[in-house]
Amino acid sequence: MRILLVEDDLRLATALADTLRRAGYAVDVAGDGETAAAQGETEPYDAVVLDLGLPGRDGIAVLQGWRRAGRAMPVLILTARDAWADKVEGFKAGADDFLVKPFRAEEVVLRLRALVRRANGHADPVLRCGALAFDTLLGVFTLDGAALSLTAFEWRILAVLMHRRDQVVSRTELSEHVYEDHVERDHNSLEVMIGRLRRKVGRDRIRTVRGQGYRLTDGGEEGGADARLP
Repeated sequence: MRILLVEDDLRLATALADTLRRAGYAVDVAGDGETAAAQGETEPYDAVVLDLGLPGRDGIAVLQGWRRAGRAMPVLILTARDAWADKVEGFKAGADDFLVKPFRAEEVVLRLRALVRRANGHADPVLRCGALAFDTLLGVFTLDGAALSLTAFEWRILAVLMHRRDQVVSRTELSEHVYEDHVERDHNSLEVMIGRLRRKVGRDRIRTVRGQGYRLTDGGEEGGADARLP
């Protein structure tokens, strides 16, 4: 799960990015409107945290540009403005949620989890795939009721696959959602991480679809990890 954080206050941006990374997310940070506009138009973010008062181009203009370009990722607006008219303007521009400063960083995490879940078409906060469950409110995976111990990178991979259960996710798409923009994307490393996850959740639960990518299942299908889709 990859987040774009747009905030020109360096101290706040650093604190929020640290909190989001501890919650498992890959985080790219933009400190001005022009940079944010370009990143949001070219990178496949799962969600965006967007401040309104930005240098270069304000947050409303950035968001309007994304929506005109057909970018549908959920956007959580951060602002010091508490006026109803400002909130209306934000929602009209295409915002999905609104948070007024000051706020607790943990609330940003909770709201993002809900936005990402709904954007992927899930109403229930607990996603299930057989004995594997993902509590999106707590950010915790369990297998047969026992909590899984995952690295942040493993968590991101499994979260992407869980939100898209039974769908094939290509290696390129998966890489785009688990690496930050300054990190070199390595399919070999991704394959190693998939192998580690299989040992934790069950070999047959994460299936390799040859030439296409990976698919999360309940582990009860025939054909093993290298099965082709019918």
